[in-house]
Amino acid sequence: MNLHALRLFHVIASTQSVTRASEILNISQPAITAQIKKFEKELSIPLFKPQGRGIALTDAGEKMEQLAKRLFAVEQQIEQFTHDYHHGSIGHIRIAATYLPAHVLLPAWIAKFKQQYEQVEMTITTTNSSDALKQLLNVEADLAIYGGLPEEYPDTVQTEELFQDELWFVVAPGHKYANQQVSLHDMMKEAFVMREEGSSTRERLLALCRTYNSTNPRITLQFNGLHEAITAVIAGYGASFVSSLVVSPYVERGELCRVYVEGIHLQNTIAVCTRRQEPLSQAAAHFIQMIRQNPYRRPS
Repeated sequence: MNLHALRLFHVIASTQSVTRASEILNISQPAITAQIKKFEKELSIPLFKPQGRGIALTDAGEKMEQLAKRLFAVEQQIEQFTHDYHHGSIGHIRIAATYLPAHVLLPAWIAKFKQQYEQVEMTITTTNSSDALKQLLNVEADLAIYGGLPEEYPDTVQTEELFQDELWFVVAPGHKYANQQVSLHDMMKEAFVMREEGSSTRERLLALCRTYNSTNPRITLQFNGLHEAITAVIAGYGASFVSSLVVSPYVERGELCRVYVEGIHLQNTIAVCTRRQEPLSQAAAHFIQMIRQNPYRRPS
């Protein structure tokens, strides 16, 4: 079907005037008339009939106009969609995040982003660092947001550091090491409550022990969630090694205490990872720009 001729027909039918259609389309009346006659011949259907000094739609023409109106309405919707998608006001962002950004950072980031881009859909998967990287590489996520980068990652991953926080050893207030300074050797004799294998912070603790030729920590209790691990330590069991962003409110309230391990001052990197040399959707680019400008605000 000749869509150009269908558009001419649609404009004539909607304005009920060849003259008006000629003005709107900037095409001469004889040219429009000739194309409509050719279109009717192509379809083997009369679309217009004489009426006084003008024309009117035939029964077939009225039905054709209903269909044409729907077709060109969808065309307008497609044009609007491509415009909105190009400018990032719609779309779908899939995020794989480790516990720290998922629970401490992302809620505020997403709330701020959605205030400006309400129509953008967002899917957040909370997982450990190994699985977050796997989801990114398998194109199951558009962004991976880490609280503590893996020691190695493929060249196909682009990493942008957002900011850093500290990693703390913490215990319950009644623990013998609460607010004390101890050696790494003595600290590793304590029972540890940690996240599951694959957790970035757990890997950092093991790497710390390798660096200082210390024995590995005695991880006697592990949870799939950091909140559960912290709760167990607050209840009085063992020690943990965790981001200050997560536990500083507990320390400030006196529910946990720091242990100052001699010579150990570790930083935890908060970063966003994308697939290198693969363009982001405009919506995802807007989201990254927003978190660059609003990296972290500690709750009061």
